[in-house]
Amino acid sequence: MSGQKSCRASNLNENEINDLVWRLQALLPRLNRRTDSRVSVSKILKETCSHIKKLQKEVEELSERVIELMESADITEIDEESLRRLLLH
Repeated sequence: MSGQKSCRASNLNENEINDLVWRLQALLPRLNRRTDSRVSVSKILKETCSHIKKLQKEVEELSERVIELMESADITEIDEESLRRLLLH
């Protein structure tokens, strides 16, 4: 199945790649507000990596905060397990 995915990915034409890059740019806070829509693909990819790293850091910080709150709260094991399952989804 992974062979099918890589085969499909290599069959993308230039227009499809440009469309995907444009969609990616629209998701990036620092690039989707630009008035000039001409941003290089390398800049979009670099900004994507930077944004993903920032989001990963935020998730780690929020996870640590939730753990702190759970440890300080008076909750039962059942409540704690329910909360963990909720956070994982």
